[in-house]
Amino acid sequence: MSAQPVPQEEPADCASPAGVLVLGIGNVLWADEGFGVRAVEALHQRWRLPDNVAVVDGGTQGLYLLDHVCAAESALVFDAIDYQLAPGTLRVFRDAEVPAWSDTKMSLHQATFQELLSLARLRGRFPRRITLIGVQPDVLDDLGGSLSPLVRARLDEAVELAVAELSAWGITAARRVEPPGESLAAGALAIQAYEAGRPSASEACRIGDARFLNQVHGAETG
Repeated sequence: MSAQPVPQEEPADCASPAGVLVLGIGNVLWADEGFGVRAVEALHQRWRLPDNVAVVDGGTQGLYLLDHVCAAESALVFDAIDYQLAPGTLRVFRDAEVPAWSDTKMSLHQATFQELLSLARLRGRFPRRITLIGVQPDVLDDLGGSLSPLVRARLDEAVELAVAELSAWGITAARRVEPPGESLAAGALAIQAYEAGRPSASEACRIGDARFLNQVHGAETG
């Protein structure tokens, strides 16, 4: 199993399909939007996967993930979804249920995620199997916040669903007896460090960049 950083470069042509991709996408800076990243992080911390499985923290990289998707025969994706469900609800979507383009808003990051899938299909490198494990968010307007209690409580189940899905694909995960030697996220963004290092509400605005908000408010009242 390889834990792979996402290179900061222009999207390139796709490589030949090979292996399995486990991808977490989302923005950890906005509470439950970070579910996908936290889920793939938890999977990596708890389970060791074969070398042909790439475990990737995709964050908000969007089209920069194209090579990863194109190179995968099978792809499992964690993300926050908006299906107007009760907050904290987990859903699993497979293959045709994860459309390459649709009027139905599924992922909170649909524009880039759907573009990514569409480009992979156009280039003839769409994964043969694709599964999305998503959660309905509870809190999205908490800048610098971690997962809400409702969503955090579903992380264990999401990881177990992923392990079961991979097993159905013939991929055996081995439970780790000690943490992995490499982390998916930069040290400060790993969940424990991120939560411990969050400034208080008096020190940091919870709804956005205070400098920008002050400018907007000044323009509206000026």
